[in-house]
Amino acid sequence: QVQLVESGGGLVQAGGSLRLSCAASGRTLNTYIMGWFRQAPGKEREFVAAISRSASSTNYADSVKGRFTISRDNAKNTVYLQMNGLNPEDTAVYYCAADGTGVALKSHAYEYQHWGQGTQVTVSS
Repeated sequence: QVQLVESGGGLVQAGGSLRLSCAASGRTLNTYIMGWFRQAPGKEREFVAAISRSASSTNYADSVKGRFTISRDNAKNTVYLQMNGLNPEDTAVYYCAADGTGVALKSHAYEYQHWGQGTQVTVSS
């Protein structure tokens, strides 16, 4: 079983940047496809980005494509989400998630087995 802990959230002005981290423990991270999701108040959890085990493949939601970058450092057991050009619509709790099955990058929350506790990102206008 892998445990995930997010960090790096905070308050930022529109147009600013943040870098989220997701540190894993309990199992080696390179056995998992990793994803980032977010959930705004009153809304369903939505897909943000995913990255393959070797980092050779990535996938992004259209709403963040060109602004956010997912990456991973398997030696450090950590996944990152670099967020640039933030706008108030990006305000949400951001979660990292791990998928230990298959090889395809998945974009539905129910397809991930392990979740972190989330980190709040607030973008002011």
